[in-house]
Amino acid sequence: MSRVCELTGKGPMVGNNVSHANNRTRRRFLPNLNDVSLMSETLGRTVKLRISSAALRTVDHRGGLDGFMAKAREDDLSPNARKIKREIEKAQASA
Repeated sequence: MSRVCELTGKGPMVGNNVSHANNRTRRRFLPNLNDVSLMSETLGRTVKLRISSAALRTVDHRGGLDGFMAKAREDDLSPNARKIKREIEKAQASA
């Protein structure tokens, strides 16, 4: 399973461990990913996603999954999230 947020595309970053003697060794900074179930009011069901904590705060700030997907860029989303976004847009257009 890749360590990439499904909503924001945030992935591992690289950097250095720096010792007291200023020795540098490479390391990875992994995103804080959580498995969550988000409720979509438009679809009337929950959606399971693996997202970062920062993305979860953004979803809450934008008023839920539907509000987040309305403003989200397609190229940041995973294929699963793109499918959910299209379903939400289709349901909103028909309603």
